[in-house]
Amino acid sequence: MKIYNTLTAKKEELVPIKPGEVSIYACGPTVYNFFHIGNARMFVIFDTLRRYLEYAGYKVNFVQNFTDVDDKMIKKANEEGTTVKEIAEKYIKEYFVDAQGLNIKKATVHPRATENIDAIIELIEKLIEKGYAYEVSKDVYFNVEKDKEYGKLIHQDLDELQSGARIDVDERKKSPLDFALWKAEKPGEPSWESPWGKGRPGWHIECSAMSTKYLGKTIDIHGGAIDLIFPHHENEIAQSECANGCKFVNYWMHNAYINVDNKKMSKSLGNFFTVRDVSEKYDYNAIRFFILSAHYRSPLNFSDDLMKSAASGLQRIQTCVNNIEFALKTASGESVDSEFSGKLDGFKETFKAGMEDDLNTADAMAAIFDIVRITNSSLSLLSKGSMQYALDMIDELCGVLGIVVSAESVSLEDEVENMIVQRTEARKSKDFAKADEIRDKLKDMGVVLEDTPQGVKWRKA
Repeated sequence: MKIYNTLTAKKEELVPIKPGEVSIYACGPTVYNFFHIGNARMFVIFDTLRRYLEYAGYKVNFVQNFTDVDDKMIKKANEEGTTVKEIAEKYIKEYFVDAQGLNIKKATVHPRATENIDAIIELIEKLIEKGYAYEVSKDVYFNVEKDKEYGKLIHQDLDELQSGARIDVDERKKSPLDFALWKAEKPGEPSWESPWGKGRPGWHIECSAMSTKYLGKTIDIHGGAIDLIFPHHENEIAQSECANGCKFVNYWMHNAYINVDNKKMSKSLGNFFTVRDVSEKYDYNAIRFFILSAHYRSPLNFSDDLMKSAASGLQRIQTCVNNIEFALKTASGESVDSEFSGKLDGFKETFKAGMEDDLNTADAMAAIFDIVRITNSSLSLLSKGSMQYALDMIDELCGVLGIVVSAESVSLEDEVENMIVQRTEARKSKDFAKADEIRDKLKDMGVVLEDTPQGVKWRKA
């Protein structure tokens, strides 16, 4: 598999540190609110990467953190008259509601910053001991001028970064780019004991500490959105490599933004949408489908029209699956047509080639639509064995993408089938008023009926 590495600015063959295993650290949310559609892109992309690597036979150790102490969280707690811990618990719980809706698998480990204070302090002590960090009035800062490679992820040297820095001036710092590893206690803020006095960790240090603790000093893949490249990931590299004396990450992956109606998403513009907001209009499965419809490094535009298009595309696949499931009830012949299966196998290889080429989910989806197209055109001529072959392949490949294609028929099947039986009996008894009443109820449930020579078919509208 080839991955575009932000560090080298080129595609590289993935060669894991341990044969057969891949370690991934993906930056998680700061849990002070519901996560927005831009966050969702990052979470879905790296969940899909994990799924594909597992599908390819790798054991994946996947770590995604929760930042559960932060300036934004402190502000939120003060606004709501509660504690930072209660804010964290509330929104971690809400994270999993939306993540489950998007079919995002739980990480191997979901560490929290507040549960890893000892590891954070240990890493800071190591940086001070090696001369890369300094204490000022119970705050501890990383000294960027001591790191000769600082700026390598963003591909700028220290002079360029300093001239373009938009960082609050603090005369106590040796350089404007120096960043906080430990923040001294302030009234009303959560704090922990440390060698420098009570305080709390800076944002960047938590990821280095938790990545090292759970995955080791050098990991295969570190992922996040492009806005994390600088300063967050640049700072992670600096503090990790200076403390541990070895390479921190072999492959850096960053996804592009989601824009809203071709404008950057922003609360000030009123175009800021949480996944919870969007899920009230479109189901989670359609949101995931939309996110995967473009290559992860390409900007993705969010709009009602594009969401409707994504929902329609997903419905095409789901309708094909429902048609196959219905046809299987009366189909015969266990053999699989070799010409038909050969064409499907070719599309499966195209799917895998897309995924192997820097996780190109757009090309992978196109291959699934090719399978749907050829199956739809051939369905009436297929044996039971060939139908099952197509169904299994669609289910397998959509599963790699985390797309659910038959859940609606599973969840509604018993109730709908029972109502269809009642309607059929009413028609046999010439009780057409009751039959029409049942049909109208099904319509209200979003179920469309189609009378065919083989019986009544149904699908979601």
